[in-house]
Amino acid sequence: MNAKKKVLVIGSGGREHAVIRRLKESPEIETIYALPGNAGMKNDAVCVPIGAMDLDAIVAYAVRSAMDYCVVTPDDPLAAGLVDRLEGAGIPCFGPRQNAAVIESSKVFAKDLMRRYGIPTARYEVFTDCAAALAYLKTAPMPTVIKADGLALGKGVIIAGTLPEAEAAVRAMMEDHQFGASGDRIVIEEFLEGPEVSVLAFTDGKTLVPLVSSMDHKRAGDGDTGLNTGGMGTVAPNPYYTAEVAQTCMETIFLPTIRAMVKEGRPFKGCLYFGLMVTKDGPKVIEYNCRFGDPETQVVLPLLRTDLFTVMRAVTEERLDQVQVELEPGSACCVILASAGYPSHYDKGIPIDIPDTLRSSICFAGVAEKDGQLVTNGGRVLGCVATGDTLSDAISGAYSIADAIHFENKYCRRDIGKRALAALGE
Repeated sequence: MNAKKKVLVIGSGGREHAVIRRLKESPEIETIYALPGNAGMKNDAVCVPIGAMDLDAIVAYAVRSAMDYCVVTPDDPLAAGLVDRLEGAGIPCFGPRQNAAVIESSKVFAKDLMRRYGIPTARYEVFTDCAAALAYLKTAPMPTVIKADGLALGKGVIIAGTLPEAEAAVRAMMEDHQFGASGDRIVIEEFLEGPEVSVLAFTDGKTLVPLVSSMDHKRAGDGDTGLNTGGMGTVAPNPYYTAEVAQTCMETIFLPTIRAMVKEGRPFKGCLYFGLMVTKDGPKVIEYNCRFGDPETQVVLPLLRTDLFTVMRAVTEERLDQVQVELEPGSACCVILASAGYPSHYDKGIPIDIPDTLRSSICFAGVAEKDGQLVTNGGRVLGCVATGDTLSDAISGAYSIADAIHFENKYCRRDIGKRALAALGE
């Protein structure tokens, strides 16, 4: 019998906790280590205080500790080439190499890839000169979408309803360097209309297996009002992702994308996230992410029946076609508990009261420990996750968990899943 494995997971958020929880179920894994992890994960993983972007220290620790496998989930270390570094040191990884992670780290690359290979997306133009971008806006229909080329913590996309808003967004990116070098090059693209769908898919560069679709809720306030956030909650499956839409996506988007990456000499291995818009002209790509989405992962992984470690290793070893990836029936919901004021100013260090019986239903994110007490340490503090036979059951379950947790300045949206229920006629 093979010795049990030591597995390293890079990251510190709710997404990483969701991944760790599923990996912990694998009979092949002995211990999971999280770098840096957070105080809420310590019952599920050994947390090691090394930052996700301290690549030298991560590689040295992984080699010194004789890690058997590593899962790299955040975008920054993927874009910086952490998988390349770890594999170069002899440690197999789940996650794309740097030259494939560019599908997220450069929006210009992604848009040009779709144009070259006929993958449906919004019409667009690319600019490196602010004056040229401002001149183009005078002829562009409103609303329009302005995107910083590089990574910007999920905040580098502005939907501008009017010409003055669009001009302000361009100047903020290109003149004021709001997102640093990420805004030196921008994309101005057509505004698409229709329901949004998120699909995470496992791929080994040849085979692609989608997971259950999901619906994210990006805005801070009920009714999709307020500022954009990293995500205030998710439900799965997404009712707008019908069997017909799924078939179209597989034929016109999913498989063409992984084949295009192979032709470009950038085979993608890992989790590829498709942000889609179901328009009147069919599904189109809004964006790609080179990793598990957050908080989508928190609702999608509970609906994966197959052992996660088995799937991940099959991806790494390019034998995904030999694994039967099974999905659970039913639905899932995640309600994010945030600090009031997020995504702008918010306080930290506030004690959190959580009933012990609910801890297994929570993905911990922005938390720390002070004098043995969990305290808030970020904007998105934790995700309350429930599954159910119906979407309504899952939503009710997630809110019952959320309502049983207490901390001063606790905030959550009260309408997670409302649009999905309406689409189902409930």
